[in-house]
Amino acid sequence: MVRKTSGRGQRELRVKVRTAKGRRSGSTRWLERQLNDPYVRRAKAEGYRGRAAFKLMELDDRYGFLAPGARVVDLGCAPGGWSQVASRRVNALGLRSGRAVGRVIGVDLLAVDPIPGVEIQQVDFLSEGADRLVMERLGGAADVVLSDMAAAASGHRRTDHLRIIALCEVAAEFAVDVLDEGGVFVAKVLAGGAEGNMQNMLRRRFGKVMNAKPPASRADSSERYVVAIGFRGKGSVTAGSGDTEPNDD
Repeated sequence: MVRKTSGRGQRELRVKVRTAKGRRSGSTRWLERQLNDPYVRRAKAEGYRGRAAFKLMELDDRYGFLAPGARVVDLGCAPGGWSQVASRRVNALGLRSGRAVGRVIGVDLLAVDPIPGVEIQQVDFLSEGADRLVMERLGGAADVVLSDMAAAASGHRRTDHLRIIALCEVAAEFAVDVLDEGGVFVAKVLAGGAEGNMQNMLRRRFGKVMNAKPPASRADSSERYVVAIGFRGKGSVTAGSGDTEPNDD
């Protein structure tokens, strides 16, 4: 005799959060979204410090910039999810026998709990000498500069867009200072029309500039990631626009 089942346990159940006394409806919606987000669950199950780790994995799966042996700088690294991914993929701990051993430096103003294979520098990357410190720690230059930084949200869409573009611009300037020739710059931006100057600067400095929205980015988010590949070197700036790839939708 075959016993019929209710189906309970055969599919993931959506968690419904009630609005508690003193909790705003917006906070309730955020909590409900977090509890039902498959990337949040995966991050907890796989030991990553946040769902953002999967955005970097998906970008690297597509563009392949975190090769074993690469020297990586993760700007604004807290809480550390991107540094975790970078450490594993560039073989910073030397666990993949026969592969080159990479280096990862995480930079943040905040204190960050230790991450295996990552050297944490609690410093303002905009401060004088920060670029020299990073290059010294990496033995001369970086192969990849990452930035998943976002300014604190103001609630005003245009203001938030301008703030994150400003962050991306200064991260790009830092990348130009520390990257080795052929290097890669990856950073978060927000679609909104003010990123043209930054994109043009990257196209003069890099051989190819792409814009992508990884699947792990929430569908209702305007965030995009710029991936600039093939740094031409500190002394080389072209007048051309470089190769481009259209934004993902």
